[in-house]
Amino acid sequence: MKQNVINRRRFLRMTAAAGAGAAFFTEDVMAAKPPVKSVLQEQVEIPVRTLGRTGIQLPILSMGVMRADNPSVLRAAFSSGITHFDTAHGYQGGKNEEMVGAFFAGKPRDSYIIATKVKFDYPLHEDFEKVFPEQVETSLKRLKMDYVDIFYIHAIDNVEAIKDPRVIGALEKLKESGKARFVGISTHANNPKQLDAAVEMGIYDVILLSYNFKMKNLAETDAAVERATKAGIGFVAMKTMAGGVEDAAGKKKINAQACLKWVWQNKHFATIIPGYTNYDELDECLAAVKSPELNEEENRYLAALREQEMLYCQQCRQCSNQCPEHLPIPDMMRAYMYTYGYKFAQLSKETLAELNLPENVCSSCKGECKVACPSGFNVGQKIAAIKPVMTIPDAFLT
Repeated sequence: MKQNVINRRRFLRMTAAAGAGAAFFTEDVMAAKPPVKSVLQEQVEIPVRTLGRTGIQLPILSMGVMRADNPSVLRAAFSSGITHFDTAHGYQGGKNEEMVGAFFAGKPRDSYIIATKVKFDYPLHEDFEKVFPEQVETSLKRLKMDYVDIFYIHAIDNVEAIKDPRVIGALEKLKESGKARFVGISTHANNPKQLDAAVEMGIYDVILLSYNFKMKNLAETDAAVERATKAGIGFVAMKTMAGGVEDAAGKKKINAQACLKWVWQNKHFATIIPGYTNYDELDECLAAVKSPELNEEENRYLAALREQEMLYCQQCRQCSNQCPEHLPIPDMMRAYMYTYGYKFAQLSKETLAELNLPENVCSSCKGECKVACPSGFNVGQKIAAIKPVMTIPDAFLT
């Protein structure tokens, strides 16, 4: 299998000149493990895998650009042999796509693979067929590109949207127009039925899937991934750090290398999109690439965390029927993770804003939450902790 070679000496010179990046992690939160200085003194090869029937060859390490706001980090990743970059229409109010577009402007179009996403409400609004193409056009304009390599419908949480004829029609037009080479779904829902629905529809080429060692329905998910892979669908992994911290309080960062290596053991996943925002985080990922097989110590480490309460919501949705106000609790728990695990309150606020929550959330329960989470989350406490984020001015958020 062909491999990309990272010129680490060139990267070391570049990062030394550029300085430090941002302080926090996103899409997958990286851990501040011991320095990986030895990696900086030698070349590293990044294995590549094929992304399903697309035929795209991707390094097993990619970049989730979601919170990154320093183009020097994109430059470092690109110079290191990373070629796939994942953004979205809504990230940073569109500024994320603009940054990606500005960085890649003028570079050979076949030297990088860009994915973006658009999120919509479901059931669909009457003006979906008008608004959806406009959002796509806006994303392409920001990216300064005629097309994206992968276009996802973003954060799908039900089977109905995947199979909806109006959604299918919009995606067919998108591919026919040449504005997206391939289309897919992104989902945090951990629902294997979604993967089977994507196979059934035939149009979906790629699935961006929340996937990590904490998943309680791992056997069912792996079986669905295998079925979809046999049907030609390519897989990209996100949320591989299971919230980014070892503890429910969000104080101890997780071993990022162990988490990445755990995902790489599943050969059906072509790549992972961790959200590094500075050079140390990138180096942590590259150190994992250098030795991508899990060792015994890492296996023991992850095994000890599997039953421990962390910040990762399983998205099992058993809470949905328990809540008298029928709140979208799994999404609210994801927002909580963004604030207290990822240290990324701005994304938390954006996520909560999309939920159209009532002004007096939880008022009917009068401080006594009726939800009993099977993962042990104190749902009422976490909602109380996340509510203030909705009203804090953006200028005060990270």
